[in-house]
Amino acid sequence: MKFVDEFRDGQLARIIAGKIEAAAQPDRNYNLMEFCGGHTHAISRYGIADLLPPGVHMIHGPGCPVCVLPIGRIDSAIELADRPGMILCTYADTMRVPASKGASLLKAKARGLDIRMVYSAADALRIAVANPSREVVFFAIGFETTTPPTALVIRDASRLGLANFSVFCNHVVTPAAIASILESPQVRELGAVPIDGFIGPAHVSCVIGSQPYEYFAEKYRKPVVIAGFEPLDVMQAILMLMRQLNEGRAEVENEFSRAVTREGNPTAKQLVAEIFELRRTFEWRGLGEVPYSALSIKAQYARFDAEQRYGVAYHPVPDNKACECGAILRGVKQPRDCKLFATVCTPENPMGSCMVSSEGACAAHYSYGRFRDADYTQRKGAKDAKVAKEPR
Repeated sequence: MKFVDEFRDGQLARIIAGKIEAAAQPDRNYNLMEFCGGHTHAISRYGIADLLPPGVHMIHGPGCPVCVLPIGRIDSAIELADRPGMILCTYADTMRVPASKGASLLKAKARGLDIRMVYSAADALRIAVANPSREVVFFAIGFETTTPPTALVIRDASRLGLANFSVFCNHVVTPAAIASILESPQVRELGAVPIDGFIGPAHVSCVIGSQPYEYFAEKYRKPVVIAGFEPLDVMQAILMLMRQLNEGRAEVENEFSRAVTREGNPTAKQLVAEIFELRRTFEWRGLGEVPYSALSIKAQYARFDAEQRYGVAYHPVPDNKACECGAILRGVKQPRDCKLFATVCTPENPMGSCMVSSEGACAAHYSYGRFRDADYTQRKGAKDAKVAKEPR
């Protein structure tokens, strides 16, 4: 298949791995964060970390929109769905995100609330058209990738004059979150690790282009390489980042040139600018309050803003004390460091948001990495036992 099989070639992977090995300077570490959950999934699925030399460390970032959604936002969505005659529409991944007191949208649906899974924002709009006597709210989440479709349905609802449709907007933006990881005192106090460079998101960059990262790379002196989601894409991006670091450069490079341009998609960006504006602040799970990191609906479309329409008041809720999702999203811990991982917390029974979406770090590690952890533990135990038996 074009642009798939050739980016999964094992022989080419070994060649790139050899170049990464050759580029790795023995006296330094390379701490590289893949911001997007799609990259986290690829790294786990294809065992990319096993091909890297010891000094190259991949840090999982908060690039899964389901994972960074705070508990209070799920609580608000359930409160909306609990209104008489309400239909709440949302993407499937959000259905299982844990809310307060063990609740979730899926459990709320099971007790009789009219919560419907949709494939697109357009599906929610069609449901509103088909049910003129019912109030319909679309629970919108996602980065810049899913924001244009939401903007489109708001504009279409306005043109149709729909009085029963609104959007509970939880769209977040990428560059502000990356900046927060590097400079926010709150994040530093929570134990963020030093990061040398970023693998930039693919789908997001198809919309916004590579240009927004240029100021970011220049100001913070951190290289960014935008990469596709195939294993060779990720490996090539790692090599490009290492070469920049070795040469003392901090630039934006575009490995995913087959889909991403510097300007991005001007039509999509114009539509988003027409409908949305930046929020002053927004809570991210694991990062806390991040200034100007999310979108709200502009005043001229306020009649389609569910938060204003229904007086939704946001109340922050702390995560489960035993869940390490916050630390995992900051790159401080790995899934295996969580006591709940693969025991109480599984994809079928997620205790934290990182286990919900297939792009979440815990879900990816559960599917592809936990067996390597078991093998590592077994080998380490055997080695320790052998050392203990050796005469002193």
